Amino acid sequence: MTELSSYRSGSGEPLVAIHGFTGTRHNWDPVLPALERRHDVLAVSLLGHAGGAPLPAGTAPSLAALVDGVERDMDAAGFETAHIVGNSLGGWIGVELAKRGRARTLVGIAPAGGWAPGSKIERRIQKMFRRNHHLVRWAAPRARALVSRPRLRALALRDVVAFPERVPPAAAQQMIEGAAGCSIDLALLDALGDHGPITDVAGVGCPVRIVWGTRDRILPLGPCSDRLRELLPRAEFVELPGLGHVPMYDDPERVAQAILDFTARAAASEPATA
Repeated sequence: MTELSSYRSGSGEPLVAIHGFTGTRHNWDPVLPALERRHDVLAVSLLGHAGGAPLPAGTAPSLAALVDGVERDMDAAGFETAHIVGNSLGGWIGVELAKRGRARTLVGIAPAGGWAPGSKIERRIQKMFRRNHHLVRWAAPRARALVSRPRLRALALRDVVAFPERVPPAAAQQMIEGAAGCSIDLALLDALGDHGPITDVAGVGCPVRIVWGTRDRILPLGPCSDRLRELLPRAEFVELPGLGHVPMYDDPERVAQAILDFTARAAASEPATA
């Protein structure tokens, strides 16, 4: 169900949307109509993930390799800089893009990498995704039947969203099949563990907003956000009460507004040019 390549539509200032670990660009589908009314939107497919290109020959899975891939997508789209919006691992990638000078603004939605090095939550996240590697590969061939039953769909998506009943069956099926289609998940987990969480943010010079659902079961608010508050003291932190880890399905309007209010304010504050 997940076709190759990225998605581009809309008009206005460029905006790049980056999905999370084992996710796909379709995670952004609920908010795309609102974003496209104000922005030229590029929703990328990460390398090695379902719908994305494979890693270049001889390239090992790593955070840097994924960031390089998004930069190539931006170059191909003609985006020297863009508003960057990233969910989970996509938020971590967004931080790295900001350090490279590619971000006009950065909105991180439950960004990964904010935990303390060697912490209990880091070990729990690693364990959870290794378990999920096996679960989604069992579920993918059965996904259509599983998501057709509301209780089973709710069970399958309980960690991903706070309101599974708001996810249409076809979208739920795509989530499961997309996660199973990530070919680099275990190797990438090893690489992220070796790389460690975010430590260096010295190059982040753009405005930053961090958005977090208070019912995030994958990267819970607090253990995964407190250190980001220390690392990025000038960033805005916005809580979305009652929403989960991929809140675009929980409440598309609130998530789109959290993004667009920030990009509009940043655009309005830019100095006029002759």
